Amino acid sequence: MKKSFIFDIDGTLIDTERTGVESLILTVKELMDMVMPYEEAYGYFGFPSSRVPYMLEYHNPQEFMELWERNFISLKYLSSAFPGVEEVLCKLHQAGCKIGCVTSRSRYEFDNDEHLKPLLKYIDVEICVEDCSNHKPHPEPALTFLERAGMKAGDCIFVGDTIQDCLCAHAAGMPFVLADWYKRGKRDIPADAVATDAEQMLAILME
Repeated sequence: MKKSFIFDIDGTLIDTERTGVESLILTVKELMDMVMPYEEAYGYFGFPSSRVPYMLEYHNPQEFMELWERNFISLKYLSSAFPGVEEVLCKLHQAGCKIGCVTSRSRYEFDNDEHLKPLLKYIDVEICVEDCSNHKPHPEPALTFLERAGMKAGDCIFVGDTIQDCLCAHAAGMPFVLADWYKRGKRDIPADAVATDAEQMLAILME
């Protein structure tokens, strides 16, 4: 069993997929008069949200982000913690493991999520977008966790749901477990293991 674990948040601990995707689709429709398919919108997740308007080549990124935030808040009722994730964190915490979050969220987004708050008692180190100069898939967020936690890459597993998480983990020298709650399959993500529910994830992490 490894001594430390990094968890992504969105799509890994908290099911924000519909909230994030639907709010992005709505924002693109309102500002760009485009109908963005669900799977296309899903592809923007795993990147810092502030990069998305630039990726979409929208002329006023601030306007885009402000409307997206309003739309996201209006659809927050669609979000919830994934079943069983609190038990996973609790078991690892009880085993004396160091637990961290590495997220593309801002500190404000991290601190003001009611669904995340019940899980924070198990988290030792949080790495938000402001904590690094480079973001996933760059290894810096994972390496920053290791530095703050006083751990080595060989003692750590990274758990996430996107190719950006996987590339970050492997570049930092640690194995990657794919949280495939929606059972989409690997999707060309070179994961070292795949978990489709919390029971399976706990079994993998506690090997």
